[in-house]
Order: sequence, then structure tokens, then C-alpha cells
Amino acid sequence: MDAIDLARWQFGIVTVYHFLFVPITIGLSALVAGLHTAWYRTGNQKYRRMTQYWGKLFLINFAIGVVTGIVQEFQFGMNWSDYSKFVGDIFGAPLAIEGLLAFFLESTFLGLWIFGWDRLPKKVHLASIWLVAIGTQLSAYFILAANSWMQWPLGYTYNQATGRAELHDFGAVLTNKVALVTFPHTIAASFLTGGAFMLGIALWHLLRRPGEHTALFRPAVKLGAITTLVAAAALLVTGDIQAKIMTETQPMKMAAAEALYETSAPAPFSLLTIGSLDGSKEVWSLKVPHGLSFLATGTTTGKVEGINDLQAAYEQRFGPGSYTPNVPLTYWTFRFMILSGVLAAAIALLALWRLRRPRSSKWLIRAALAVPLLPLLGNSFGWIFTEMGRQPWIVFGLMQTRDGVSPSVGAGTVLTSLIVLTLLYGALAIVEVFLLLRFAREVPAEADSSDPEAAEPAFLY
Repeated sequence: MDAIDLARWQFGIVTVYHFLFVPITIGLSALVAGLHTAWYRTGNQKYRRMTQYWGKLFLINFAIGVVTGIVQEFQFGMNWSDYSKFVGDIFGAPLAIEGLLAFFLESTFLGLWIFGWDRLPKKVHLASIWLVAIGTQLSAYFILAANSWMQWPLGYTYNQATGRAELHDFGAVLTNKVALVTFPHTIAASFLTGGAFMLGIALWHLLRRPGEHTALFRPAVKLGAITTLVAAAALLVTGDIQAKIMTETQPMKMAAAEALYETSAPAPFSLLTIGSLDGSKEVWSLKVPHGLSFLATGTTTGKVEGINDLQAAYEQRFGPGSYTPNVPLTYWTFRFMILSGVLAAAIALLALWRLRRPRSSKWLIRAALAVPLLPLLGNSFGWIFTEMGRQPWIVFGLMQTRDGVSPSVGAGTVLTSLIVLTLLYGALAIVEVFLLLRFAREVPAEADSSDPEAAEPAFLY
């Protein structure tokens, strides 16, 4: 592989790995804030124990997420210097605000929440965790606004003298219609992830230890399951809107998501397609009539442009070359993304039903172990689909991926950093899984009111 392929592999590994932690952080921070609110309002020590228990798991995930996120910044300058030069003026504003405002909000008030137990006034302490939760969502918005500019660039002028895109309308960047629909979809996915994370761990405790700590984990199962189901419904709605925006802004991505080669009106949606190895033609398909037309246009008779017609149109607009992404990868990641969410919602529904008579069984325990992983897979498939479906563009319509790499960084250098970062991330994965499994298996001890130190949450030290 040459330098560009290695750089793409490295960026994919680092980005997908980092994004494993982001949705858990966003979803779990809000759930922890909700539990803290329940303790504040009721004074019930059960909610304090739950807040500290889930807060401990949240902190582990937050710390690993911060460490892995830092590498993202270095990658841009190391492997993608031409891209960084081209978009620096655009990306500088939202990413600077994300760092100075959103991340500062998260880290500052997270510190206050960690060390503020029984030191800060209860209202201030509660406000701290809510500000952390708000900060995670603000952080997501500014990052998604930057990414959405790559999908649908607005609010810029191209400076031919410097070869850079220069920002002239920051409001247009922040109100990009791609960002406005991507943000709620991502937040819904984050709540699905946080809810499934809570559901899986709490259900495992409830099934493995029948009758023990029921008061602690039964409400967590219910909260996690309801959060998962509501988030799944929100994903369905926001995903439908996002598909229509994607058809408008990036019709080739939608065509590749369906492996639709010929323009069709109405267009069916294939549940399963078998194609040639290179993805150039369809061999057999199981289809839902009119399904793609409704998904893409909102009507059952809408026209959806096919890959072949779009390729010809792009050649006329941008010049000779292939403008078709990897069709098999785009097709299957789109479906695996949807399937992961559906399975997580199905397990959540089953868990709520079984709460009526909680009985342990091997298959239900396996489902409890699987449900936290399903949204993580769905998020990963979603990001791969989003970024790979845009290829060959790194900035749609403005810069192709091959033009964004660092011209002075050779394949050997990229390969070395790829190996080092992959091994480092593998080590971090071992640490993360070890810590999560260790603390997830524990049950926080009840406070001893006779002990003056009992008010201090032990997980903070």
C-alpha cells in the first residue's frame, strides 16, 4: 500500500476507536445526571449509590475518550497537511470553540463534581454534573458542524492565491442543514449507547444474583431499557430525515447505500442484495417495493438517481475519474448500522417484559452481555458509512482524498505510526475493558452513618 492508503487506514482506525467512547460519554453523562437529580429530590440513598456506581463507569470511559481524542489533532498535521491547509480557516473556528468552551465546560465541572461530594452545596454539585452533560453535547455539535462542512461545504470563499477555503459566514457553517440533522441523530445514537450500556450491566447483575441488590439494579434495567427504546424511536425519525437530506446533498452516497445503478422511479429498497465481487452489478436481491423512494424523497413514487447516471454527471461537472465509492462496503455498513440498533431495541423490549418475572437463563444473560456492544457496532458502521460513502471526496465537490495527504510524509513513516498507534490503542483497550469489567462487577457498599468518612464516595480515590 502507498502512503495515502496507509494514512486512510490509520485515520479510520483512530477515528472509529475514539468514537467508541464518545457516545457512551454523551449518553451516560445525562443518565448519571438524572440519577443524581433523583437523589437530590428524594434523598433516597439508593439513588446516591446508583449515581456513584454509574458515575464511576462514566469516569473510566471519559478518561480513555480524552486520551484517544488527542491523537486526532496530531493526525491532521502529520498525514493530512494539504487537507489541513485547505480547511484550516474553516475548521479552526468550530474546533477552537469546542476546545475552549465545550471541553472546558466538561472538564472543569467534572472536576467539581468529582471532588464536590459533601463539600459543595447540593444544588451546585447537581448543577455540575448537568453542565458536564450539556458540555458533552455542545462538544458534539461543534465537531459535527466541522464534519458536516466536509459533507456539504457552505459559508466559504476559495482563495486561489493561497489555495485555501476561507471562512466568510460562520453562521452558515453552524446552521448547515447536514449538521442540523446529523446532530440529533448522533445524540439519539449516544442515548441508545448509554441506555444499552446501563441495561446490559444492570440486567447481568439482576440475572446472576437473583434477589440480591434488586432495589439497586431493577430501576437501572428499567431506565436503561426505556432510554434505549426512546432513543431507537428517535433514531428512526432523525435517520429518515437525514436520508432525505443526504439524497439532496450527496445523491451518490444514497445510490451506493442501495447499490442502485440505474435511476428508478419508483425505487425499491433491498433488504438483501448479492452482487458481483467488485460491486459493479446486482446478481440477486430481496426488495421492498417503493421503499427507497419513500426513504429518499418522502413519496412512494419519487425518482432516485442511480450510480451510472450520477457518475456521468460528475464526470461532466468535475472532469474524468471515478466518483463511485466502494459500493459493497457502503451498502453493508448502512444495513449493519440499522440492524445493530434494531437488535438493541429488541433486547430492551424483552428486558422490560422479563422484569415482570425476572428469571435467569443462559440466553438472556448472553443478551445482557451483547446489548452494550450492539450500539457500539452500529455507531462504528454509521461512521464508516458516512465517511466511505463520500469517497473519493475528502471535502465534497472541492478536494479529493488523494489531494489531502502530506506530500513529504512517506509510506514508511505512516506505516510506523500506524503500527505504533494501533498497538497503543490495543493496550488502552485492554486497560479500558479490565477497568470496566472490574468495577462493573462490584456493587457499591451502603454508607455507614456512624463513619464520618462514609459520606465520601470511595470510587473517587
